[in-house]
Amino acid sequence: MNRVRLIKLAGSYGVVIALILLVLFGWARYDYFLGFFNITSVLRYNAMFALVALGMCFVIMTGGIDLSVGSTAALGSVVAALASPYGAWTGLGAGVAAGLCVGLVNAGLIAGMRIMPFVATLATMLGASGVALLLADNQSVSVSYESGFTVIGQDNFLGFPIPAWIAMLAYLAGWVILNFTSTGRGILAVGGNEDASRMMGLPAGRIKFLVYLASGGLAGLAGVILASQFGAGQPIEGVGWELFAIAAVVVGGTLLTGGVGSVGATLAGVLLLGILFNVLNFENGKGWISLSAYWQSVIRGIFLLIVVIIQAKLASRVAGREH
Repeated sequence: MNRVRLIKLAGSYGVVIALILLVLFGWARYDYFLGFFNITSVLRYNAMFALVALGMCFVIMTGGIDLSVGSTAALGSVVAALASPYGAWTGLGAGVAAGLCVGLVNAGLIAGMRIMPFVATLATMLGASGVALLLADNQSVSVSYESGFTVIGQDNFLGFPIPAWIAMLAYLAGWVILNFTSTGRGILAVGGNEDASRMMGLPAGRIKFLVYLASGGLAGLAGVILASQFGAGQPIEGVGWELFAIAAVVVGGTLLTGGVGSVGATLAGVLLLGILFNVLNFENGKGWISLSAYWQSVIRGIFLLIVVIIQAKLASRVAGREH
């Protein structure tokens, strides 16, 4: 077993163990923590972040970054809300199309013009945010409740939140692509060494084009769920979503330098951070402490740092034993 595979396994197992321990802590400490209402609420709300993190996972595996996902989701929510009176499917398609447009710009700048991902996606982040505010006239845009658009974010299917179904299907598709297709192998190869992958004849430009396009589309889909779930397009929502997505991907063991990553571990990272926020809310409810949103951010940051350090130690120890 090679070193890269060992690092990937160490990171994946680390986040799963941390997730299990956090769930057991919540189950032992809080009433109704594993109740149906709390479980479905966590899954429904975090489905948006899961979709954004999935796109970010593929981008980071190529050695890139996408800072525009939060603004793209906000734009998608506004466009979906504006299109919602024409039907649920129209609203869904419009929101995803808005995300794909941003992804297309990112892909063209990065894969076509060879502009650094940080610079390109920073520009599109600002641009998407501005367009969202212009379309919404600097206010929330109410969705149509008569067209059935709110079913996407608020209803269940077979007792399971529809947003969670959407995220689960997206992750299943991502897992298949990464592990069983030539595109998936190419993504890891480009992230490991882009120059070498080009010399081997891999279409590095096309692969990078596709991952940024997919990241935009998934962010747009997250925006659709946002508008449907809360009943309005939110032009100023999405601030910090890119940081949450990067955190979830890193906690899941994906290397920021590219070449190593796991779709399943990224999902575990999303759940870990989402459940941590849920635990903090339960702790506030017990009355022992009262943590403001600012302190909750501090605690989540410290927790993230601890998990990353543990994963780095695990990866180093496993790799050391191999040698």
